[in-house]
Amino acid sequence: MVDRHDILRTAFVWEGLSSPAQVVWRKAVLEVSEVELDDCDGSGADELRRRFDPRQYRIDLGRAPLLRFVIAREPGSGRWLLLQLLHHLIGDHTTLEVMHAEVRAVLDGRAHELAAPQPFRNLVAQARLGVDAKAHEAFFQEQLADIDEPTMPFGLSEVRGDGSGSREARRMLPQALNDRLRQQARRLGVSLASLCHLAWGQVMALSSGREQVVFGTVLFGRMHAGAGADRALGLFINTLPVRLDLDGTGVEASVRTTHARLSELLAHEHASLALAQRCSGVAAPAPLFSALLNYRHNTPAMAGVGTSDVLSGMEWLGSEERTNYPLTLSVEILARHSA
Repeated sequence: MVDRHDILRTAFVWEGLSSPAQVVWRKAVLEVSEVELDDCDGSGADELRRRFDPRQYRIDLGRAPLLRFVIAREPGSGRWLLLQLLHHLIGDHTTLEVMHAEVRAVLDGRAHELAAPQPFRNLVAQARLGVDAKAHEAFFQEQLADIDEPTMPFGLSEVRGDGSGSREARRMLPQALNDRLRQQARRLGVSLASLCHLAWGQVMALSSGREQVVFGTVLFGRMHAGAGADRALGLFINTLPVRLDLDGTGVEASVRTTHARLSELLAHEHASLALAQRCSGVAAPAPLFSALLNYRHNTPAMAGVGTSDVLSGMEWLGSEERTNYPLTLSVEILARHSA
């Protein structure tokens, strides 16, 4: 995998340079470390996670690949544990799905069936040569120039935290509600994502006491990234502000306006969040927003693994994603269900 994909051989350098740069090495050795776990009560997986908690354990950005593996035999059970650490600078959720699918193909003797790897430099070129900075500035100034106060639901303002103390709640939407949401989206000619964004905007308005609200939306980043972007590795996603005016306008009109705002935002999906914030009336260092909505289509880990699969006998123990924003709603679309 490391030899196939340039992003897995990428490091970051900045010392002595006028601006940071990505450097792709011709060769990079994947590090696999074996550690010994304490023979005590409790889960070996939990101990492994604690030892390599990203809040304390740092990946050296100057040494590729920014991908590490740690293995350990779990005391008392005899099973082996594998912990994968991937720095967000070189990958997103789709990156993990593609990488795991390719690993499965190699283990299954189907490496020859893999398509040619898509170089990450294609996205760099797209971002640099596509919509220029002046067009980005004009768009975000139109959207945000009159926003002079941050949107801080429940008074949450710390956007530079490390995720410690965070709590997660998960809920699968009832099928009947899921079906009704999809029916309404079809009736209005909008996406389900637009309905979710408007609903989250209502939460922002009620919890912040503001009618004009701004929150971050996580953009897929692959819609306009060229052919083959759906199977490329690398950090494509981007977080940008979406502004909604919840001023008593009817629900249907608000849904259509939200849909139009999101459609317009897609043309700027590779713009800088720092640029967008500068176009608002919120003075630095105050944040423009402190909440996110992450709407994404998801494939459950180890989906499709059967008894004859090369990964049979392996058990998925879980994963952890963290953001510095204090409030996040993730809407995961799983086939015909929403979580």
